[in-house]
Amino acid sequence: MEKLLLEAARTFNSTLEYEELISHVLRLVIKAVDAEAAMVFRIDHRRTDMKIRFMQHDKAEVRHFNRELGSGLVGWVARYKEPVLLNDASNDPRVDCEIEEETDIKFQSMVTVPLIGKGQMIGVIEAINKDGEEFNETDLDILTGLGDQIAVAIDNAALYRQLKREALEKQLLYEIGIELSETLHLDDVLSKIMSSLKQVVSFDAGGVFLLDQGHKQIGSIYTQSYDPEREEDLNLKIGQGLIGYVVEHGKPIIVPDVEKDDRYVSAREATRSEIVVPMQLDGRVIGVLNLESDELDAYEESDLSLMLTFASQAAISVERARLHEKILSGKKIEEQLNVAREIQQSFLPPTNPTIVGYDVSGMNIPSGQVGGDYYDFIDIVEGQTGIAIGDVSGKGIPAALIMASFRASLIAEIRNNYAIRAIARKVNNLLFESIKPGNFVTAVYSVLDSRNHILTFCNCGHDRPILIRANGEVEYLIEGGPILGVTHNAVYEERPIFLMEGDTVVFYTDGVTEVFNRKGEQFGPQRLIEQVTKHRDKSAIEISDHVYKEVMKFAGPDHVYDDFTMMIIKRK
Repeated sequence: MEKLLLEAARTFNSTLEYEELISHVLRLVIKAVDAEAAMVFRIDHRRTDMKIRFMQHDKAEVRHFNRELGSGLVGWVARYKEPVLLNDASNDPRVDCEIEEETDIKFQSMVTVPLIGKGQMIGVIEAINKDGEEFNETDLDILTGLGDQIAVAIDNAALYRQLKREALEKQLLYEIGIELSETLHLDDVLSKIMSSLKQVVSFDAGGVFLLDQGHKQIGSIYTQSYDPEREEDLNLKIGQGLIGYVVEHGKPIIVPDVEKDDRYVSAREATRSEIVVPMQLDGRVIGVLNLESDELDAYEESDLSLMLTFASQAAISVERARLHEKILSGKKIEEQLNVAREIQQSFLPPTNPTIVGYDVSGMNIPSGQVGGDYYDFIDIVEGQTGIAIGDVSGKGIPAALIMASFRASLIAEIRNNYAIRAIARKVNNLLFESIKPGNFVTAVYSVLDSRNHILTFCNCGHDRPILIRANGEVEYLIEGGPILGVTHNAVYEERPIFLMEGDTVVFYTDGVTEVFNRKGEQFGPQRLIEQVTKHRDKSAIEISDHVYKEVMKFAGPDHVYDDFTMMIIKRK
């Protein structure tokens, strides 16, 4: 027994690859008790079925079986957590006859042992048919003794597989973001969406379905592996089918078995399970990503989380491509600018958020041209709010497109839960890869922890936010790093500050301070500080209104206005 345990330890320590380890486990179980075959089942609470792996002693391959949860002797042991020694399998109702048929083995004797890891039931191992004789208590003791090592090894391999998958997914999402930003043609964007998605989520058929707001209909804009003769079945009204349901409600769904869901509209005979995720832009659904599998229960919560992040990137790319097509359609320049202006405005928050203990406001007064100003309040978790402000170089359509790319990159990286300095670095690299030389973005990204009253910020070459203390002291928030999109792998830092009662933080773009009067004098940060200090007892919205009126009064008659964008954060 001691020799066997040593062999097990050496074998299990030789790999962390999950499927390779399972093969070692099955081979060792067969060898340990001289069995004809072996099975292993790891409990996965996210699944509604059992995924069983099987091996015969004279074959190296591992076969997979999906069985109803709790079925067979494996399912019985998983439920009751008790080992079983069985030498009359033909007369025991717990034996799964369907697996006998699939494996082409007549079950005669079996030893089935629960796997316990860290005090919890994690799976089951089973030896089938002892060579030339019946299993005995010694065999049971051997498998029970091996069970502890097997449980630890499987747990470690499962964790390694999860971490490896998460790392791969993050890298692929980064690469996908770059790919999607490289084209403005809608057909190319849709094709890249599906080919990129294939790298991170397995599917047998799928498509991108976009909403036609005018006709309240969903079109199958780009699909893969559907029957062309049934293509019309994919053109749905809002609310019709799983796709129409997601468009109507704006919430993703996973369907383990489409035959048990009345909402399913069959456009493909082989489909057994489906996942549908909305593509949303500022709270409005512009379409969905739909994936279908020939296997039951093929999709998990991890797939859903990944697709939601992907859908956010895809939505920006689709909207950007749609805008580009409108530009190429020969419409008048003014119409093109109106579209860009509408997109720019749609990225701004419609209302000021409610943050306990704070009075906050954001203001954007667009100039006659389409600018590149952006600000946002982003919900992260309860008690933490992202506060972002940015300014893109240039004007018009190009600036609006760069701003869209910056915003999509920022939100995608925020969802990955990186540190602020890491978010700045990753957004910088993505912009560096995707925008032309000479273009850039200045921005400040910060997170307000309203419970602990800590504002942590990173200034990426932007106009310096101003902290006006309750006692009148003034401080500029300068820590961060260079402007975004110019230098690859630029280094950024973040800095936390504690906000006391009565403190006010002002974020702004150059449209507030770089305003000149008839004498050529600039309004500048000092006059901004004077106005905020003068009206500090008023609400955040009233302070913004007073500053705007003073800037307009100060400006000379020939001044060319830029977008006026400002955010006020007051601790009550």
